[in-house]
Amino acid sequence: MTTAVSETVKEVEVFRHQAGATRQVVHLNVDGFTQEESLLQPEPAGNCLNWVVGHLFCIYDQMLPLLGQQPVMEKDALKRYARGSSPLVDPAEALDFQDLLRGWATANERVDAGLAGLTAEALDRPAPVSPSNNPDETVRSLISTVLFHQAYHAGQTGILRRLAGKEGAIR
Repeated sequence: MTTAVSETVKEVEVFRHQAGATRQVVHLNVDGFTQEESLLQPEPAGNCLNWVVGHLFCIYDQMLPLLGQQPVMEKDALKRYARGSSPLVDPAEALDFQDLLRGWATANERVDAGLAGLTAEALDRPAPVSPSNNPDETVRSLISTVLFHQAYHAGQTGILRRLAGKEGAIR
């Protein structure tokens, strides 16, 4: 194994570890939530747990083609949960929380499989989009940004769990 290949393998394993830690945090924090509880609004502002989980799912679903994987949902199915969308206050606009969790789980499996297959060449390619408008965005830097984004929102699930009156899930 060459040094470059060895370094890429290590880098990919770090990405997989980060994604796995986020998956576990969300899994622990959403345990025991009902549809109604997932729609509780934080005060004075913010997004409910249903939106946060849907948003996490939406972002991974958008990233799956970059990783050579098929999205879980049809193109616009998660549009309500897209970046920049307004807080979810109308229960009629919310997808079923259990469906979101199942989709999130499937997206996580596909993200892990896609990450596992990355090569140095793939990581070095220019990214098709850049949320930070970085003209030098690569697949590597985009993945890093997405994984940070997912961890950020995973932390919100812990706060939303407490705001719903549930005991903290991570000790």
